[in-house]
Amino acid sequence: MSEHTVTRSDPTCTTSRAARELDLRRGEFELAMHLGRIRTVPDEGGGGRRVPYAEIERLRSAPDHPEGLRQRLSVVGTSAGAGLLEVPATRFTRFARVGLVTPVRFYLNRYRAVVWLYLADELRQFAAEPYNASLLKGRMLPHSLRGQVQAGVDLRPRNWRGRHVGFLLRQAEDPWQQAGVFAALLGPGDPVELVPDPYERAHLNRFRPSLPAHGTPGSPAARVAERIMRADEPDEVAWLRAELIAAVEAARLEQPAPRPTPRRTTAPAPPPASPAAEPRPGRGEPPGLEPLPSRGDEVAQPARKAPAQPAPAPARARGGLLGRLRRGRARIRRGERPPRRT
Repeated sequence: MSEHTVTRSDPTCTTSRAARELDLRRGEFELAMHLGRIRTVPDEGGGGRRVPYAEIERLRSAPDHPEGLRQRLSVVGTSAGAGLLEVPATRFTRFARVGLVTPVRFYLNRYRAVVWLYLADELRQFAAEPYNASLLKGRMLPHSLRGQVQAGVDLRPRNWRGRHVGFLLRQAEDPWQQAGVFAALLGPGDPVELVPDPYERAHLNRFRPSLPAHGTPGSPAARVAERIMRADEPDEVAWLRAELIAAVEAARLEQPAPRPTPRRTTAPAPPPASPAAEPRPGRGEPPGLEPLPSRGDEVAQPARKAPAQPAPAPARARGGLLGRLRRGRARIRRGERPPRRT
């Protein structure tokens, strides 16, 4: 029994482990993933892509493994590609500029010049096609292609972007990830214009894949690579913008972007009653409860009398002999007898 058929708790492995199992170099394995030659699945823990052991077993069971897979993943530059087509290097460059052959990779050399790489297997197929014989053996290109070459058309960056979009879309699992693919190749201002809702735009940025890095961020090499990876043709930009709008609309219907939930405001609790105001519980009743009187026991309580106000203090009598004489004369005028002294 092969070691790959042994039952495992996890049916998948990391990409580095899969590359070792398949006897592939890291660059070859990444290219195989881009081309869809190796099936991968998303990591449920968010740790990148993983490879099922069943896929490794399928590739290892091929009779020409691993040399057959390596041959299908072999890449060549302009000089080697021209040798495969048996044409001069300048003619091969014209083929690439007008889009007859599509690059699969690129890198920047020490002079910051872009070096395009092509699949050797695709070039062999191009040379084997009968209708390409006139292109390979003729002394001049067709008139339509000559006009594009004279106009300075260079479709290599655009064709690479189209190939890279296809790779990213194959890995997308839902409409939000698909929308992130289209947003990745647009300028930074396009998502702001096309997705005005800030919560949807923030959710979209979570699924926006990072483009391949070339050099230190902000370096001249990185800026050259960024110009290649960003769409610049008007019709290409219009296509990406339309696809982004359609993908966001589909994602909005299937799974709306999360939004913050409003905070619940609770009414303040009433202040506790003063202990003096609480009635004393009756005998055999729990504290805080009052017995409810029956309908026949309702008796009107007499109104409480207001407390008696203290009598005003009598005015201080006017003392002195003169005061007594005046009061006596007033009694005589009224016909009253003066009080008898004791």
